[in-house]
This record gives sequence, C-alpha cells and structure tokens, in this order.
Amino acid sequence: MTVRRVYLVAGELSGDILGAGLMRALKARHPGVAFRGIGGPRMIAEGIDSRFPLETLSVMGLVEVIRHLPGLVRVRRELRRDALAWQPDIMVGIDAPDFNLGLERQLREAGLATAHYVSPSVWAWRQGRVKGIARSVDAMLTFLPFEAAFYARHRVPVAFVGHPLADELPLDNDRAAARAELGLADTEQVLAVLPGSRASEIRFLGEVFLAAAERLCASRSGLRVVIPAATPERFAELEALIGAHPALAERLTLVTGQAREAMVASDAVLLASGTAALEAMLCHRAMLVAYRMAPMTHWLAKRLVKTEWIALPNLIARETLVPELIQDAASPEAIAAGLGELLDDGEGRRALEARFAAMHAGLQRDASRRAAEAIEALVAGQPLPASVASELADEVAS
Repeated sequence: MTVRRVYLVAGELSGDILGAGLMRALKARHPGVAFRGIGGPRMIAEGIDSRFPLETLSVMGLVEVIRHLPGLVRVRRELRRDALAWQPDIMVGIDAPDFNLGLERQLREAGLATAHYVSPSVWAWRQGRVKGIARSVDAMLTFLPFEAAFYARHRVPVAFVGHPLADELPLDNDRAAARAELGLADTEQVLAVLPGSRASEIRFLGEVFLAAAERLCASRSGLRVVIPAATPERFAELEALIGAHPALAERLTLVTGQAREAMVASDAVLLASGTAALEAMLCHRAMLVAYRMAPMTHWLAKRLVKTEWIALPNLIARETLVPELIQDAASPEAIAAGLGELLDDGEGRRALEARFAAMHAGLQRDASRRAAEAIEALVAGQPLPASVASELADEVAS
C-alpha cells in the first residue's frame, strides 16, 4: 500500500534530525509522499510544508511553559484543524510528548492513525501515563529494547526501531587516531571527563569531577585528563574552576566540543548520567557515571523514579555494567577509587569494550528505515514488524 500523506510534528532540533531521516526513508519507498506539520530546517529541506516555525514548541521550564500555554493550546487547535482538513494517512509526533501526545489523542479520536517516535521516560517515572499513551497512539516507536518491552507488557503496540546514534557511530573506532587529533600521546593512560552540558551540572559536578581527577593524577604519573566542554560557556566555567587546581592543569587538555573524540581516545570515561553514557557505550569505552543534583530534586527523584539504574548501558543490559555514584555517594574520593579500579583492570576494560560493541551492533538497526516500515504497516492496517519479542531484547542486552 502506498503512503501518500504523512503529518509530522517535531518540537526541537533533535526531532528535526529524526524527522528528516524518517522523511528520506519514506521518500525512498514512496517517491510521491507529501509531508505537512511542523519541522525545522532539515525537514523543510526534505520537503515538509511546515505550518509553524520549529521554535514554536521549544519551550523549556515550568514557568516558561505556563507563560506560553495559551499560545501552545492555540497551535495545537490549529494543527488539529489543519490535519483533519488535509486528511493524512497517518500523523507522527516526534518527541515533544507533552504537546504531541495530546494532539495525537485528538486526531486518533477523530479517526486518524497516529504514532509517536521517541518514547518519553514513562518507564522511569509516572508509569500511569502509559494508559493515556495507549489512548493516544496506534503505535510507539522506541529507540531502546527495554522501552519496547515496557510497552509490550502494557499491551501498547510498539516497534523497536534501534537508535539513530548507533547507526551514526561506527562499530570499529580508532583510539590512536582520536588521540592524534587531540594531541595526546599513544603511550599515555587517558581519562575523559564529561561533567555535563548544562550550567547546573557544572555547578553540582564540575568541582567534584576535577577534585577526583586531581586525586588520580597525584597517584598516576602517566595519566592524562581530557575534558571536552559542551559549549563555549561551559568551557569558560570549567576554565575558571581549573584555576583552583594548578597541579591538575599541567596534566589536562580542555577543548570545546569533540566529546566523541575524547571518549574514543580514552581508556576510561567519567561522566554525568544521560545521553553521554549511551554515547560512551557506543564508543565502546569503560565508564563511571556520577551525578549530583539539588537536595530537594534528589529527594523527589528517589520517590518518583522507578528504575533500578539510571545509566543507559545498565538499563539496556539489565545489569550493572557501569558503576553509578549518585548524590552523596559521588564524592571525589569514591569517584577516584572507582576510576582507579577501572584503569588498573586492563582485562576487565577490554571485556567491557567487547560487550559494548555487541550491544552497539544490537542497536544499529537503520532506525529511520525501520520507523518507515512501521508507519507503512500502520497505514496498511497490518501488524507491526516483529521487533519487540523478549528474545530480541535479550539479544541486544547480551
């Protein structure tokens, strides 16, 4: 069955990247397909008729959302009217769940097929939201196998499509080439330190991470530390903190960007939890995850979050492959001790690198193409491609 019209709504730049990949995959299979909705520059270049600028939905923070709520309600109402008038074969919301799930539900109740691309973290907290998701979408398209298993348990149609980042990163990486690019010697032991991309993360983790690295350098004459600052602002903040650690400064390389190169170049990685942990896994590097937050935020998180782990490699594997030190446990002494064990255990690191390479291969599934196949199945009224069986999740985790 030919897919003729697809309504896509992306809410931020990451969604624009995903949407553009999905559009290319659909056009390759259905050359005459038309797209309408909301997209950014990449999706516009692929041919979407964007009814509003991408930035319309890019509202962060509770106060900002409340201030913009009347406008967002008007945009959702207009998109609903526009989609129903255009009568697409399917509407696909790309991330932005707070906005898109409500629109998807309205359109599904009006008779359109709907799908959501990128699962919200419903498996981690406020799991009761899955009931609303089940009423909003004909299928959820997930990046990760444990997400698919969650929806399958709750009888929500789901397709595990793999992770676009796994498609992007090569299964073979070159540590020596990455070191040469960063000006690091091939004979040095290298620790990559990634304290986060947000100012709040630098505030809570920057000094702790630097103190841990300084302790390691004091006991290891051949250790080199590389810190890739996420932005020029984070570079300036870290540079100011490093000034209080002159002994560490002699052994440290601070760069802007190049996080991927730093991780590939390293023997071990110290990082804040989040997508960086997944990226380190896809670079096949041993790591320690540490995180601190405001005390009240941590108090709430302990009561709301329902997962045994926070690091994505552990969640994917369903076992503790990566040490996690959270809040008070994330002291410079404990971090340095944990990293010291990683750096001393060459055999263990090599085994973990091999395990991560296998997990990488399991996630490298051509996500855009598989998402397009799932959309085809929904439009045709056929079962979703077989991709959520428990044995598949076991295969990726192993």
